[in-house]
Amino acid sequence: MSTDTVGETRLRRGITGPLLFVFILGDVLGAGIYALMGVLAGEVGGLLWAPLLVALLLALLTAGSYAELVTKYPKAGGAAVFAERAFRSPLVSFLVGYCMLAAGVVSAAGLSLAFAGDYFRTFWDVPTAPVAIIFLAVVGALNARGIRESMSANVVMTIIELSGLVIVVVAVGLLLAGGGGDVSRVLQPPTETAVPLAVLSGAIIAYYSFVGFETSANVIEEVRDPSRSYPRALFGSLLVAGAVYLLVGLASAVAMPADELTGSSAPLLDVVEASGVSLPGWLFSLIALIAVANGALLTMIMASRLAYGMADRGLLPSVFARVLPNRRTPWVAIIATTVVAMLLTLLGDLAMLAETVVLLLLFVFLAANVAVLVLRRDKVEHEHFRVWTVVPVLGVGSCILLLTQQDGEVWLFGGALILLGVVLYALARITRRRTSAGDKASTA
Repeated sequence: MSTDTVGETRLRRGITGPLLFVFILGDVLGAGIYALMGVLAGEVGGLLWAPLLVALLLALLTAGSYAELVTKYPKAGGAAVFAERAFRSPLVSFLVGYCMLAAGVVSAAGLSLAFAGDYFRTFWDVPTAPVAIIFLAVVGALNARGIRESMSANVVMTIIELSGLVIVVVAVGLLLAGGGGDVSRVLQPPTETAVPLAVLSGAIIAYYSFVGFETSANVIEEVRDPSRSYPRALFGSLLVAGAVYLLVGLASAVAMPADELTGSSAPLLDVVEASGVSLPGWLFSLIALIAVANGALLTMIMASRLAYGMADRGLLPSVFARVLPNRRTPWVAIIATTVVAMLLTLLGDLAMLAETVVLLLLFVFLAANVAVLVLRRDKVEHEHFRVWTVVPVLGVGSCILLLTQQDGEVWLFGGALILLGVVLYALARITRRRTSAGDKASTA
């Protein structure tokens, strides 16, 4: 029997249940819906709601597995911790954690590009790359300041970003009330692809807008009473986000034809303007910028805590586990993840980055769903959430299904990132062996 308990941590437990709910909701709502609706329209036409619904159902399957694993093993490191316990292979554990870490950094890079796109150019027409890099530097500074300060900022930004999505729905509601819009567009299929294939392809993109929930696993050491608060916050935030997304998808289709939405990097601003509601464009752009900033902040919190957790378990160099003495934040991990995200912004392709995030996370989610089943025989002394066995089984199937739908270009980019992880792992092993040999020689 395992003797794990919730136990002590070097990190500060500053996240209450309500704060955790807002954390997950803010990360999910800010994880792409403000930027990807145009890309989604190019896949499914007016059926914007369909892939959003499919993505929500698929996300809930893996969320069930996370609820059990996170409350059973409430330690920073998330999926890497689960893989380490389930598969007893340092390489598998490293790769799962690395995929999660890489997905977080790639996601932050994509969100920084969304921040620096048409929404930002409403205020200043400047090149995208410098804005994205400066933006990530500010996010990194706030992350280093402290989890409590970051969470307080998240509460404010989540309220603002939610208000922006409500504005979209209300504006289109007023458009309908005035006799405008076209409700029939919500059933308008794509012109070049069969509906089932288009919806499945769109679900891959829409999935990106839900995957923010996994970041919460990496702040669990900073959550109070995780066994009770985590499942409630997780499922509650996903259901609220799903309901809002469906309404936004319906509203977008009613307000604008799919071909006009396609390709826009500020699609929801276009929807509000098409509704004819008297709202300054700069105001909605500001709301969208705050939403994207919130998603980037929470994603970078996750990435830095994951790097810290992996280092704490010997899966990354120990330097990443260094913590500021007063702020108690993992400063080396924050700097490293921020710099890598800055470099990735040079790719400049939001859709490519979003699909790569999904590809990497599908490997993580596949491992998490299998881990639930493998670790059922491992008992812990504290109470934890237990999901129905059929849920992780279906979760495994959903991951495999979505993996088969990824484009070759995405596989190449994702594969290159994973290969880089293998190289880093080999270098880390060599370094640890040399350090260990040196320690033995010095004590001989």
